[in-house]
Amino acid sequence: MTTYGTGSRILVTGGAGLVGSHLVDALLAKGCDVTAVDNFSTGSKANLDPHERLTVVEADVTEGLPVGEAPFDAVLHFACPASPVDFATLPVEILRVDSVGTLHALDRALADGARFLMASTSEVYGDPLVHPQPESYWGNVNPIGVRSCYDEAKRFSEAAVAAYHRHKGLDAAIVRIFNTYGPRMRPDDGRVVPSFISQALAGEPLTIHGDGSQTRSLCYVDDLVAGLVLLLESGEYGPVNLGTEYELTVREMAEVVLRLTGSSSTIEYTDRPSDDPERRRPDLTKARELLGYEPQVHYEAGLKSTIDDFVARRADGGIAVV
Repeated sequence: MTTYGTGSRILVTGGAGLVGSHLVDALLAKGCDVTAVDNFSTGSKANLDPHERLTVVEADVTEGLPVGEAPFDAVLHFACPASPVDFATLPVEILRVDSVGTLHALDRALADGARFLMASTSEVYGDPLVHPQPESYWGNVNPIGVRSCYDEAKRFSEAAVAAYHRHKGLDAAIVRIFNTYGPRMRPDDGRVVPSFISQALAGEPLTIHGDGSQTRSLCYVDDLVAGLVLLLESGEYGPVNLGTEYELTVREMAEVVLRLTGSSSTIEYTDRPSDDPERRRPDLTKARELLGYEPQVHYEAGLKSTIDDFVARRADGGIAVV
């Protein structure tokens, strides 16, 4: 087990995204020197406050990592567009960042003798036939569907990490991240939480795909980041699921958002997109046993914090008011 803190040099790809930026904050709070790489295609510069121990590098990880020669103690690969909107508009970019970009990050970790942490996803389970989903489940994925650019890119990344770990001796870990939300989410990224909040605050109908009976398990970003740090420092390889067991139907999520915002918006139902998972909930047994992981934030508290963030950004012009 290694504790990262004062004097530790950490590289975070995708450091301006939702998860990446909160992870950067947590590492800075531990005293680490952090280099965040992002091309800002989906991440935001506003998510990274200036800090004397933070270096921000604007770069595309598929073209290399222009981060200097000084070795890093850990490389955390979180670069990748991750929303349903991105699957439709950036499919080739997603495939490249989680193939070519992953290999660049792995090579840098190997050269530096650094620990490597790969941000994988619950999407590797596809539309699961096993519930809840343990890490031993191989998944039910459509390899040519509309979500396949993301699902299969992450599965390739996991295979690449496994190969470097098994054949090159790289100290590596894989985390499978379940539905994460919180402050700094893009309002237009197509996921249910930001979509519902944006619609509710604008007085627009909340749009539910299908009948709303499909489920998601909401994990507040602070809980996820706490688990990521535990995995990073544990020396465990994984893969390890991180998320929560707060499983809600999409209809229930809409109702909670309406109540917490005090919105008078209605709910509208539209056609459900293809390959949309029916149920999502992680089996957290492994995370509890190996890491002592236990999420703390109830979904209502997390949603209230996220709503407050959206309201604040609307007030200061960070989110356009429709």
